[in-house]
Amino acid sequence: MTLPVVGHWINGNEFESKSGRIADVYDPALGEVTKHVALANQDETKLAIESAAAAWPAWRDLSQARRQEIIFRFRELLNERKPELAEIVTSEHGKVLSDALGEIARGQEVVEFACGMPHLLKGFYTENASTGVDVYSTRQALGVVGVISPFNFPAMVPMWFFPIAIAAGNCVVLKPSEKDPSAAIWMAKLWKQAGLPDGVFTVLNGDKEAVDGLLTHPEIQAISFVGSTPIAQYVYETGSKHGKRVQALGGAKNHMLVLPDADLDLVADSAINAGFGSAGERCMAISVVVAVEPVADRLIPKIVERMSKLRTGDGRRGCDMGPLVTKAHRDKVASYIDVAAADGAEVLVDGRTQEFDGDSKGFWLGPTLLDRVPVTSKVYTEEIFGPVLSIVRVDSYDDGVNLINSGAFGNGTAIFTNDGGAARRFQNEIQVGMVGINVPIPVPVAYYSFGGWKNSLFGDTKAHGVEGVHFFTRGKAITSRWLDPSHGGINLGFPQN
Repeated sequence: MTLPVVGHWINGNEFESKSGRIADVYDPALGEVTKHVALANQDETKLAIESAAAAWPAWRDLSQARRQEIIFRFRELLNERKPELAEIVTSEHGKVLSDALGEIARGQEVVEFACGMPHLLKGFYTENASTGVDVYSTRQALGVVGVISPFNFPAMVPMWFFPIAIAAGNCVVLKPSEKDPSAAIWMAKLWKQAGLPDGVFTVLNGDKEAVDGLLTHPEIQAISFVGSTPIAQYVYETGSKHGKRVQALGGAKNHMLVLPDADLDLVADSAINAGFGSAGERCMAISVVVAVEPVADRLIPKIVERMSKLRTGDGRRGCDMGPLVTKAHRDKVASYIDVAAADGAEVLVDGRTQEFDGDSKGFWLGPTLLDRVPVTSKVYTEEIFGPVLSIVRVDSYDDGVNLINSGAFGNGTAIFTNDGGAARRFQNEIQVGMVGINVPIPVPVAYYSFGGWKNSLFGDTKAHGVEGVHFFTRGKAITSRWLDPSHGGINLGFPQN
């Protein structure tokens, strides 16, 4: 049977690749290839970028009122049809349908934030700064920008960037993950239905060749990236070397510090939700519970009891947790369980030996719980990106903070306590970009900005929020003097657009 091939979206239409290179796209719950995705060559990458560059002058010069009509229409269409997109995400990523819908809702927050772009772009005005001289500022679009997104959030992560970039007057070339490319094409079609001019939103499917094309092409002014730390560093260094603005969000090892006075039922619920949601394939997943003694022995039974009720299986069957995205990734994550045992950790719950509500060929790994994990073990030091939750025991608050601050990553963290003084001290002392207080996954709402510290972010500008607006625009200060007034004609009609 000939399988369909997901191509590109160039100049407002589906584009059939001629590169001759493809990659397999799996349904992770079935463990089988359901389609292929085209991998762009240099010529197709160049065509995609030049198509966006040709569309930019007209889009840049379109009034904000007209641009906002299109953004609002996209928001309405997305809201009406998001169950379709959730089904696509589940079929290629594997996360359960409710989680896919949640992903889309968080992405839609940024679309709604972008609906207020006229307010976000307005500058300042000083009259008579010097005699007869006025000074004012504006923010203007950059041109063509690239977005390189990961497999774990094929809808949400692109929506962290492209609504703001487009609303600000830029054209976007999106390079989605080749593991789950169909969501990007679906969103491109939705943009067209919303009235977006051809070329303003482009989807370029591919691998490293497409990425390198975006990083080096002179028409690309800025790059937004989300992925693992080694690739984030490569993207940042390569893009910067070629004169581009780069925001490259990397990996994480997120800790939850639990103090003895915490509500342990809340902690257990939060550890389950933050550790095993989306099968742990989240850069904001909690992967380490740092338990200040004597918390651990009281907390662990509560976590284990909740884990026993989780059902892992096909995300379309109402399960709690789905499969991992590929067999290779599943095997890599599972290998850490052996590493943990060899390094002296206790395997309290082994996700390899559970029953799964799905096809026997699916890429299954159930929730896993490890206790007394040595901080020298790779299980602790490396980002696992799967449903493996580690417990590390410490003697004091200070030991916990020092442990978190000594790590290479600084993406997200949380503290669970009923002590307001301890929480306030934690938010001040912790060297992490996003902090939760009795909140396990501290992903900021769209009008704040998302991004970590240390090896979790390369570049000095975070995603969405005001920082996202500034990333996709540049400021200009104008100093003006007008010696003679000018007059227009008479028009009593109400001005529009």
